[in-house]
Amino acid sequence: MAVAAAAREVVEAVPKALLIAGEWRSATGGGRFAVEDPATGEALCEVADATSSDALQALAAAADAQASWARSAPNERAEILWRAFERLRARADELALLMTLEMGKPLAESRAEILYAAEFFRWFSGEALRLDGYLKRSGDARSRILVAREPVGPCLFVTPWNFPTAMGTRKIGPAIAAGCTMVWKPARLTPLSALALAELLSECGLPAGVLNVVTASSASAVTEPLLRDPRLRKLSFTGSTEVGRQLMAAAGQRILRVSLELGGNAPFVVFDDADFEAAIEGAVLAKMRNIGEACTAANRFLVAEPLAEKFARALAERLRGLRLGHGSDPKVRVGPLIDEQQRTKVRDLVDDAVARGARVLVGGRAPEGPGYFYEPTVLYPVPEGARLLSEEIFGPVAPIRAFASEEQAIAEANASEYGLVAYVYTRDLDRARRVCEQLEFGMIGLNQGLVSNAGAPFGGIKQSGVGREGGNEGVREYLETKYVALAAP
Repeated sequence: MAVAAAAREVVEAVPKALLIAGEWRSATGGGRFAVEDPATGEALCEVADATSSDALQALAAAADAQASWARSAPNERAEILWRAFERLRARADELALLMTLEMGKPLAESRAEILYAAEFFRWFSGEALRLDGYLKRSGDARSRILVAREPVGPCLFVTPWNFPTAMGTRKIGPAIAAGCTMVWKPARLTPLSALALAELLSECGLPAGVLNVVTASSASAVTEPLLRDPRLRKLSFTGSTEVGRQLMAAAGQRILRVSLELGGNAPFVVFDDADFEAAIEGAVLAKMRNIGEACTAANRFLVAEPLAEKFARALAERLRGLRLGHGSDPKVRVGPLIDEQQRTKVRDLVDDAVARGARVLVGGRAPEGPGYFYEPTVLYPVPEGARLLSEEIFGPVAPIRAFASEEQAIAEANASEYGLVAYVYTRDLDRARRVCEQLEFGMIGLNQGLVSNAGAPFGGIKQSGVGREGGNEGVREYLETKYVALAAP
């Protein structure tokens, strides 16, 4: 009863409207859509359903606020971000429960995401003070070269449902630091975390119109008119490669600055000299974080032949002990998948692998009852050609294959159109160097199953996207370079 009462309280406390020019407004026409608890399939509440007219009003507010926000003092931006960092941490428990209710992940993971999300505000509060240009003499000494960094301008953010707060702060933080205004379209399935974050930023002193939030059941109704509007100057999207291609093509019509963090197919490579227990711990983290619904999730496990059977059985034993259930239960380690469509996809991928000869060591089914649950699953061996070796699983399924040589491991790891993240376990320093140099991925976890860090440049290569978020590189995505040639005295 206490959890149910707390759940009602946190849901009721969140604004259910659009945030435009500092005001909470109903959608044009009064449209609303339901937000569901994926652990029960029941509606939590309804929020405003933005139209294209609402989206354009949000962009107008951002455009109107851009000039004054660009002139604001770096200290002001840094202080707003620092206040938001402190307030997010102070409200971590309440915001974690809200996230668990709409997204499904266990409370401990939701709380960890809130703290991770806050780190982007802390990091970029410092970056706001380091937007350096420079002055130097030209090579022929006839002039001075003055280089300044200026904000790109109004930005459109389209964020996913799997990390509804962190994917917001990872974009909002550098935009605030750089002096850019924003229109944010959060995922239809998890709008409450975004609305709560927007309210928190307003409380921290973010001026009206700098951040505008439009929740909508149709992403295209919001994004298409904005991408055509000459007032928009940048798009930042996190989501599937398929949608990313479409948005990039639309953004190309107006030569918008684009940042895309897209799909992944992460290999988890374990060599025969690896610390076995550390590799198992890393595998559980890399696979089961966020119920496997992460672009950084280990998607393919490639294990040296002498260890493969032992590794598969050890991982199966670890996953067998993870309790499924509603994420608000502190004993639960595995929550539901986000919706029935995602569960069906996971089930189809497992069924395809089994039909081709894969052996199920644990899991492999969707339990009876309400919610969109799927059991943690280990498959070994998995034959070549199984769809889940080439498609992003986005669920708690670990397919394992054995390899005979370092060259084979590298070749299989790179045999993907994606290049977001890879994981490598070895105690041989020379091998680590060789393998990391040959892997075609933007990020590599060496003897660890987690790469995400606010101070690191997050992003991939190939079909996994363009640009970087976080780290020193993150704020550069929101800055234009202006050069002035000064006549020498």
